[in-house]
Amino acid sequence: MSIATSSRAQTPADYLKRYYGYDRFRPMQEAIIQSIVGGRDTVVLMPTGGGKSVCFQIPALMMPGVTVVVSPLIALMKDQVEALHMNGIPAAFYNSTQTAREQRDIEDDCLRGKLKLLYVSPEKLLTESFFNFLQRANVSLFAIDEAHCISSWGHDFRPEYTQLHVLKSKFPNVPTIALTATADKLTRHDIATQLGMNDPAVFVASFNRTNLSLQVLPGQNRIQQITKLLQQKPDTSGIIYCLSRKSTESLAAKLQEKGFSAAFYHAKMDPGDRSRTQEAFLRDDVRIICATIAFGMGIDKSNVRWVIHYNMPKNIEGFYQEIGRAGRDGAAAQTVLFYSFADVATYKEMLAENSPANLGLQLAKLERMQQYADAHTCRRQILLSYFSEELPEPCGNCDVCRDPRVTFDGTILAQKALSAMIRTGERVPMNLLIDILRGSRSQQVLQGGYDQVKTYGAGRDIRFEDWRNYLHQLINIGVIEVAYDNHYALRRGILADQVLYGGRKIDLVRPDDAPKPVVEKTRTKTETQRDELFEQLRALRKQVADQQNVPAYVIFTDTTLEDMARQRPTTPDALRNVSGVGERKLQLFGKQFLDIIVSYVRGRVQAGEKPKGSTQLTTLELYNQGLSIEEIATERQLTTGSVATHLVQLSKSGYSIDLASLINPNERQEIEKAILTVGMEEGRLKPVFDYLGGRYDYGKLTLVAGLL
Repeated sequence: MSIATSSRAQTPADYLKRYYGYDRFRPMQEAIIQSIVGGRDTVVLMPTGGGKSVCFQIPALMMPGVTVVVSPLIALMKDQVEALHMNGIPAAFYNSTQTAREQRDIEDDCLRGKLKLLYVSPEKLLTESFFNFLQRANVSLFAIDEAHCISSWGHDFRPEYTQLHVLKSKFPNVPTIALTATADKLTRHDIATQLGMNDPAVFVASFNRTNLSLQVLPGQNRIQQITKLLQQKPDTSGIIYCLSRKSTESLAAKLQEKGFSAAFYHAKMDPGDRSRTQEAFLRDDVRIICATIAFGMGIDKSNVRWVIHYNMPKNIEGFYQEIGRAGRDGAAAQTVLFYSFADVATYKEMLAENSPANLGLQLAKLERMQQYADAHTCRRQILLSYFSEELPEPCGNCDVCRDPRVTFDGTILAQKALSAMIRTGERVPMNLLIDILRGSRSQQVLQGGYDQVKTYGAGRDIRFEDWRNYLHQLINIGVIEVAYDNHYALRRGILADQVLYGGRKIDLVRPDDAPKPVVEKTRTKTETQRDELFEQLRALRKQVADQQNVPAYVIFTDTTLEDMARQRPTTPDALRNVSGVGERKLQLFGKQFLDIIVSYVRGRVQAGEKPKGSTQLTTLELYNQGLSIEEIATERQLTTGSVATHLVQLSKSGYSIDLASLINPNERQEIEKAILTVGMEEGRLKPVFDYLGGRYDYGKLTLVAGLL
């Protein structure tokens, strides 16, 4: 595989189109690429499915040398390298599954400039022998994937990641990009500090994955409810996350009994079985995986259409990352959380038994997750406010938005809470703040002198539990933040100043307003009916993927197949315009997919329809039967110029059309001379027609122009 060069400077957009088949970048991608190519350390916070990989893969292509990608899971490395090969990009992974000879060959390829990306685990990267090899290689960039693992504040802390700071000391002039899908403000800052970054550019993409619907259901009769949900989604891929290993096995067995294609996955399985199960899911041989969170970062499958949480996760970061595995291709996907207070109690018992060093932090994060499940306000606003992002209007794509709760104007109540927080220096935790607002004479209040602040007793008319409920709502919508690193004190959130000084109105829900039963939104026709052509293309994709020994989505994503089914391209040029069809994939698989589409379009024509692209194919059919241009024009009631235009376009697109045989050589010579004499301004043939005195029709003129 070689990287194409051109006489003109290649822009990031050129690489995006050539290797990935997309015409435009997603938000922030191009700015991130420019930052890296400019040599600046960069931190990228981008949700799962937001396109993080492109942010370092395109710089790797643009810069001389090799980009070293630190990735925590061997399975993920393998998948990403396979996908890069399919796009025509030279890449390799380097890990403990390989022999010493295989690793030496990879090192030689790097040193000879044959590779653009090298994926390696942190454990392997940090060995002395690997560092010695890197010192000889021309390293253009270090990309640290899943960078939240470096921070003890993160939800998935890994001690081996903390040693990655040595990269900066050993390679001070090589830029570093750190990428993560989930990190609060504290973790973001910690990532840059731990990696020793030099004044990094920080990019925080929107966490608003609008294609994901959000729903919380009561934890009773979960099997029945899951069965009902799955029956609405036949032949789709999804993940059900469970709290325990035992429940993954029992749930998979129950679903199999009901006729579903299901398997289980957890950390205590035999490694070979675990690997085979994951591979079967990635390749669509198994549709449903019942898994613990061990089934996580290695999943790069783009066509997961739903994620169900059988139990409530223990923090919002983990929850967000897990639901983010649905709909990575941008198409609509559903997420469902089953919630019961028993799950919360189980987590608290587990934490009490293990007594982790950051027990308080983990309990606080568990409480935020519980607040999400209990919420009476837009769930997407809650998720986004957790990551310090404001969503001005309710999303309309969660169960609360579809079934709104009864609200009241809680602005004054919010102002009282904020005023009390500010007057106490934003140093007090929730329970103490409530005591101050209610005018309590508790020892803590009196010792702190909080009975002297102006807002002492300003909320004495509201019960303690109701104040807790309202404060949770204010945290959820971003008016208040919890300072986990400062003894869980409450402080001003992203909306605080607007509420205090900007006239921002805040709606709250009374605690005793019970939510109505949740009803799943009626799905649109386009969501429920994938047409016949899409299914034919999907069957072909599975067949091609099995032949290539890769997951189906590595060939083309669901959204690319949907775009094909919508556009129905019948020529290579037209297929090139489908989103996600790059040059390498067009070369490898274009003909097979075009054959399916052409056959489908012909069938529609025979059924009396006139689908897009069918007029050229009808002309092609008649040409293949041996008809002349004049005969085709008569048969189709078209001008000879239109028929000739069809044949020229079909020839340019790779169909076997002998244009030269359709015109007398002497006539061709005279028309060529006239075209060269008169010229063809913007392709117009009228001046040529007039110059030749109308002796040749537009069909012949079009053929010669096409041959020229």
